[in-house]
Amino acid sequence: MVGAIDAAQGAGSAQDGLVEPQEVGTAALKDAVADERVRAFYEARGWQAAWTDESARELVETLKAAWRHGLDPEDYLAPIQQAGRTPAAREAALTAAALEFADALADGRADPAELFEVYTLDRPETDLGAGLENALGEGRASDWIESLAPDTEEYRALSEAYLDNARKAASRQDRTIGEGGLIRPGESDPRVPEIAENLRANGYLDDASQGKDRDEGKTDETRFTQPMADALRELQRDFGIADDGIVGPDALEVLNTAAEERARLLAVNLERLRWLERDPPPTRIDVNIASARLDYFRGGALADSRAVVVGQPGWETPQLGSPIFRLVANPTWTVPKSIEREEIEPKGEGYLARNNMVRRDGWIVQLPGPGNALGEVKFDMQNDQAIYLHDTAAVSLFERNQRHFSHGCIRVEDAPGFARMLAREADVLDEYRPAKASGEETFVRLPQKIPVRLLYRTAFLDREGEIEYRTDVYGWDNRIAEALGYEPREAPRIEISVSDVGP
Repeated sequence: MVGAIDAAQGAGSAQDGLVEPQEVGTAALKDAVADERVRAFYEARGWQAAWTDESARELVETLKAAWRHGLDPEDYLAPIQQAGRTPAAREAALTAAALEFADALADGRADPAELFEVYTLDRPETDLGAGLENALGEGRASDWIESLAPDTEEYRALSEAYLDNARKAASRQDRTIGEGGLIRPGESDPRVPEIAENLRANGYLDDASQGKDRDEGKTDETRFTQPMADALRELQRDFGIADDGIVGPDALEVLNTAAEERARLLAVNLERLRWLERDPPPTRIDVNIASARLDYFRGGALADSRAVVVGQPGWETPQLGSPIFRLVANPTWTVPKSIEREEIEPKGEGYLARNNMVRRDGWIVQLPGPGNALGEVKFDMQNDQAIYLHDTAAVSLFERNQRHFSHGCIRVEDAPGFARMLAREADVLDEYRPAKASGEETFVRLPQKIPVRLLYRTAFLDREGEIEYRTDVYGWDNRIAEALGYEPREAPRIEISVSDVGP
């Protein structure tokens, strides 16, 4: 895929041999159409040809620029080039390519419902056939296709970063740092200048850090300095390997492929953005599962942001669109059978008594109280996955940088404070306060549901306008990357030590 940029820029004239519409016969066009979507397009226009030389040339130029979206231009150009030189075959191939590329920009090249067992986030809906028909009639088919991609600052930033890294990868394909022994901070090695240049080229090492080291009189160019080690740690964290700041085999592999891997990561997250509805609810809660962070938007503006604890590998938090419809003060926790069987039964009956648990109708239920796994409040959500937001007694986990410790539900930092905020804004604080004070499980329904999106984003734009990267804890990036045409990679192995049995 990285080579797609050079390939697209040097592609030949795929539109050679195009002819005017009147030269395409109806019978020949019907014979040339194999795709049902293309057939429906021509049926709607009475089997009249749609493309002129000018519109076809513009389309091909648009397809050549597919790499701007992290997509491979050849996926769309090759079918046109292979269509043959008959007018009808060329006409049908142009329409097929236009609809295929439009579809990729409008709601993604891959279908997330086919890649993931659970994916219920709202997706864009676009009538591509009618849109292409109208755009061709107005002479702006290429502009219409490009307009289907997300028109956001984040999408543009990820696109520019993808292009930058893809170009770096292409220019460094024959430059690799040689193998050798470990390099620790303070040690010297002839490979260090190459390592420093690599870290600098990929945005991990700045000249100011190097200058500070030189100011301290350490002028040995082969010395692996502390600023280099700190930069390497950042890179190691981004790529899911041990962040020890030591140059070893894993670090060398990442250093030699950093730009290529970064381009792959950005292409994957551009695809994720294309899956999302273009106008999300202005008041909503977004949880980035990969970064374990919750953002609360009110009226389209960020009103609150806080840490969360999300599912550990093997108990992944699913990608859901699911609203909060009520607050539950002093919640009970009905333990799922899987947790009961795997984590509670081996501890014996004494564990139940020590943790305020009882048996009810064949289920273990933890009663309200200070040690309850759901804490003081639960944010009930409407979905068939038994996923919700809640408080927790294990507050120390919020201090971790890596917060994938739960059994799938989302633990919210200072959930009581968040619940009071939502109750106040929903004008139900007078109901919630006595419910909380009662000490009994009490339900407070919200007059308006609050949409929640559980997203998985490993590259995203932060509040300062900088792109942040996160480790692919679940290994989900691979599925999308392969769907985009990348070679499969081994997912990072993340070891999680879970300290409690909460949801």
